[in-house]
Parts: sequence; structure tokens; C-alpha cells
Amino acid sequence: MMHKPLFLVLTAIFSSLVVQPVIGAKGFSVELIHRDSPISPFYDPSLTSSQILRKNALHSMDRLKHFQSLIDQSTIQSAVTPNGGIYLINLSFGTPPVEYMAVADTGSDLIWIQCVPCPQSQCYPQGSPPFDPQASSTYKKIPCGSDSCQALPRYQCSNDVNDCQYLYRYGDKSFTRGILSTDTITFDDSNGQKTAFPTSIFGCGHNNLGKFRSPSAGLVGLGGGPLSLVSQISTQIDHRFSYCLVPLSASSSSKLLFGQEAIISRPGAVSTPLVSKAPQTYYYLSLEGVSIGDKTAQAGSSQGNIIIDSGTTLTYLESSFYSSLETIVKDAIGADPVQSPSESFSLCYGSETNINVPEMVFHFSGADLRLQPVNTFANFDDNLVCMLIAPTSSDLPLSIFGNFAQINLQVEYDLEKRTVSFVPTDCTNQ
Repeated sequence: MMHKPLFLVLTAIFSSLVVQPVIGAKGFSVELIHRDSPISPFYDPSLTSSQILRKNALHSMDRLKHFQSLIDQSTIQSAVTPNGGIYLINLSFGTPPVEYMAVADTGSDLIWIQCVPCPQSQCYPQGSPPFDPQASSTYKKIPCGSDSCQALPRYQCSNDVNDCQYLYRYGDKSFTRGILSTDTITFDDSNGQKTAFPTSIFGCGHNNLGKFRSPSAGLVGLGGGPLSLVSQISTQIDHRFSYCLVPLSASSSSKLLFGQEAIISRPGAVSTPLVSKAPQTYYYLSLEGVSIGDKTAQAGSSQGNIIIDSGTTLTYLESSFYSSLETIVKDAIGADPVQSPSESFSLCYGSETNINVPEMVFHFSGADLRLQPVNTFANFDDNLVCMLIAPTSSDLPLSIFGNFAQINLQVEYDLEKRTVSFVPTDCTNQ
């Protein structure tokens, strides 16, 4: 098994690939479906909104630990956790195109899907037949000596076959193993048009086990590494994408936008630099402090100290930073906290106290982002109101800006200018 160092930057991986996507002049957008929303195939109507939030908060804690393990270690494990991938998208593989649903995750890079042959003992049930490469006229295997093969954290070459055999492990011990390949990947635009990307690189998985679940047939990595979807199609989407996340209770889907459609056009946007750090999969920002009124909790070290992540529900702050913020929140609310019913939440109040949730301002480098109560607190069935910001443990010096904090914001990633921009938006009307 061969390994590549994490810091290796492969800027020329795709220079030999002829990509002629079919894209509208304004770019394209696709639906982004929360795993637990009423329109998701995973939706469980027996769960209350509070139970769903608690479940996602537990996933957030697991995801946080996996983030830290990947940052502390070399890239033996390649991504966070597929079960922590909260959002789903539809896309098609091959010619003629065959549609599948997959997890969309900013915490991983590789695109992969279950492929024939896929024995029952080596693959998970996905509710539809796996992708059959032999049925696609545009499918090709990638040779082992190619730059794209060597971009993998783990790959293997055999003496008798020149195929690039990948092994991609996730933080929860799930894995996918198969052949790195190319084929046409097609998206159905939210406006009904099709957007196709020929010779897209993806993993054709023949051995995929762990916490993967039907009806998801694979995973679409949206991270910053060279094999992710956004890196592969970067020049065709003007190096930018954005998303707009609706509240969990909404009957409409969130949106994932590419190219010109991703540009924030409304007033009031603020922008902050992306910080280049290893692993390059993750999107690092610099958070200098959080304020309520005239009081500010200061971050100890701000350069690239927080990961913005769509797959983590809660926002996590390094423990001493969090303690400072919690003190300010308690002073602003003025009521006595109550015992949290779950280790996932650190600060809760009884809803009968009718507290006024304060507005918080997150001071990113060059960008003051105002968060509304929907971003920072949630009501629970058992007469509780809990803060959706929690501390990391003392041995996890890491902060994550989670998806609840990003609800009703359009969040634009400009990968050429290396910035992330935010603007308040009613995402249900996007």
C-alpha cells in the first residue's frame, strides 16, 4: 500500500483530462436535502424535532472527534464520517445516465458510488441496483501511474493489472474500496435543465462497509482536496460554489449553487479569508471573538482556528474560548440555567422563564457576522431552551462553525480569491 504526504499539492492533476461540461450561462443549482427533513427518504415521522436535534447533536460530537483525529494524525483516515454527512443530493453517473442519491459532505474529498460487481457480503443494501460500469459507454478506469491516482491518500497497484485500486477510510471505521475511474456525472438543475461533466473522477466501489445506509448509494466530497467535486469542476464553475440552508422544519429543500448562480448579489454581505492549512480537505477560517452587546469573548489564537462545516450540527468552540462566551451569555440572559438533559448541550434554560435570547456577533477576520436566535438556541419538547454552541474538550483545541449557525445565510466559497462570504437570506425562498 502506498501513501502520499498530506501537504502534497497536485495542481496539475486534471490538466490531461478533457472536460467539456454542459453548463448554463448562469451556472446551475441542485437541491440539498437534510437527512432528517420531511422531504428526505430518511425522515422518521415518529421522531419529534427535539429528538432529531438531539440525534444530530450526538453525530456532531462524533464528527468533532474524528476531525481532531485526522488533524492530529497523518492521512491514514481520509475523511470524517459518512454517517455524519447530513445533506443529500441527487446526481447521475454514466451514459446513459443512471440517477442515485448520495451524501454531500464538505468534510471529505472523494466522489464514490457502489459499483457492480458488489457482493452482498462486501456492500451495503442501497435500495437500487449498484452502478454497472459495463453499461456505460463513457466509463474508463484510471491507470495506476496517473497523477489523479497518486492524489489518493492510499492506493495500490498490482503486477498484473494497471488499475488504480483505492482504499478510502472514514473516521468511524467505515471504508470504501474499489477502482478509481472516470465517467460522466450529470446533475438535474433546480430549473429542470441537465448539467453534465464528462470524464469526472470518482471511485467505483466494490467493497463498501460500515455505517453507510440506504438509499444513499455513495458520497460526493465537497472539500478542498484535488479529488473533490468542486476542485474537479472548479474552472467550469468560476471557482465558486455556495449553499443556502433552510431550517430543519421547512418543507422545501436547501440549495447548493455553482458558478454564477453561487454569487451573492444582495447587499449586506461580509467576507473573510480562507486559511490554507493541512489537511487541505477542510475549510479553515479565522475567528477572533464573539460579542454580545459591548462584551466580547476573545479567541486565544485566531489564525485558521475554526473549520466551517455543513455536516456538523452544533458550533464548537475551544474550551477556554467557550467558557468566556458562556459567561457573557449568562450575564445577558440574567436567568438561572437548568441542568442539561444531554452531554451534547452545555447551557440550557427552562422555557417557562421566557428568556430573551441575545443576538451574537461572530467576529471573523474582516467580517462581523450577526447570528439570530434561530442560529444559536433551540426549543425542546421538555420545556427547555438550549444553546447550540458547545465546548470542545480540553485536549481538542479545535473550533467548528456548524450548520445551525449557517441557517438562513447564503454562504459563498470563492476558491480563487480564497474567501468565504455570508449574507442573511430567507433560504426557503431561494
